[in-house]
Amino acid sequence: MKAAALPGDPPGGRRAVAVWGIGVSVYFVAVIFRTSLGVAGLDAADRFHVNASALSTFSILQLLVYAGMQIPVGLLVDRLGTKKVLTLGVVLFTAGQLGFAFSPSYGTALASRALLGCGDAMTFISVLRLGTRWFPARRGPMIAQFAGLAGMAGNLVSTLMLARLLHGVGWTAAFAGSAAAGVVVLVLLLLFLKDHPEGQEPEPLAHQGAAYVRRQIAASWREPGTRLGLWVHFTTQFPAMVFLLLWGLPFLVEAQGLSRATAGELLTLVVLSNMVVGLVYGQIVARHHEARLPLALGTVGATALLWGATLVWPGETAPMWLLVVLCAVLGACGPASMIGFDFARPANPPERQGTASGITNMGGFVASMTTLFAVGVLLDATGGDYGVAFSAVFVLQALGVGQILRLRKRAARRERERLVASRVETVHVPV
Repeated sequence: MKAAALPGDPPGGRRAVAVWGIGVSVYFVAVIFRTSLGVAGLDAADRFHVNASALSTFSILQLLVYAGMQIPVGLLVDRLGTKKVLTLGVVLFTAGQLGFAFSPSYGTALASRALLGCGDAMTFISVLRLGTRWFPARRGPMIAQFAGLAGMAGNLVSTLMLARLLHGVGWTAAFAGSAAAGVVVLVLLLLFLKDHPEGQEPEPLAHQGAAYVRRQIAASWREPGTRLGLWVHFTTQFPAMVFLLLWGLPFLVEAQGLSRATAGELLTLVVLSNMVVGLVYGQIVARHHEARLPLALGTVGATALLWGATLVWPGETAPMWLLVVLCAVLGACGPASMIGFDFARPANPPERQGTASGITNMGGFVASMTTLFAVGVLLDATGGDYGVAFSAVFVLQALGVGQILRLRKRAARRERERLVASRVETVHVPV
């Protein structure tokens, strides 16, 4: 059945697509900058003369800042609106990319990645909030998946174009030149983006200081759907994030004996698979809400199975067909993580959407940060044994699945109660 429009539901339409597209373009550029280290990891190790643990610190710090900013960003979006938060984010991540281009030392490069992570943290939550303000609620699953699709397109640009620039014009020119994209989206944002359609202004919130912050966070966290969304995001996103952000290229080159060109093609396959699977998952979830959890858990199971097969394959290297299948399955991790927002969204009213999305979005990045650190430490401790290092993936997956199974019934019951209550209110609305 086609979902009925809710009272006050935004109309969508071409203008909504145009405005939301500007927000998505900001996220697209942020992901290019975020994943730029994934194709430059070995070059960064040579440039700054660091080992695996120190190299992983780049991405760990960036994700630490990103994850730590999610709840504050959610509160800011709920409080200030999308345009102001996105503007600040663009300024920060562009400055971070420029700083990374000209960093003369490991310390200044770390500071630049932290600044980039801070700006990056302000993008995705803002784009999700922009979607809820411009499109009907029934479009939520597809809007989230399309936003993730834009992020993967940014990852694809980073994998294909930035890698070539890096080895064509050099470190400084490649990173500084890419920072120009930040200036372009900043101009578009300032000129054309609007927080909401005319006549859809949210209720003004009185300034309530720390009490408001505590209430927003506590109310969002009390909802089982918010916590379930966090753990779904935690469990599904990080295997692909770790692979694309830093350790995929070294694993394929050093452990599997592939050339950089072939390894780059496999990283591209992860991104392309993500884009295709994102469209499929978005359609399935929009039409069959009950498919959310089976899709998420199925993705986790397939990822664990393929990782295990690759790491324990007899012989020095896994066959190419297995690496291709692994990368194709890793591509499903990003779309599966978007399902987490489909648990948090219906569990919270509009005035808490930013905060709830921030809590949910912390999950995958905390898991990614933990795994990046664990892999770096284990590689140094074992002399480069990737089989042992990547075993950290299974530990975090087991933790996440346990939490998902614990929360799923409570979240489903609460969601049914909200649905019944909304139908009762609709029936009693005076005509």
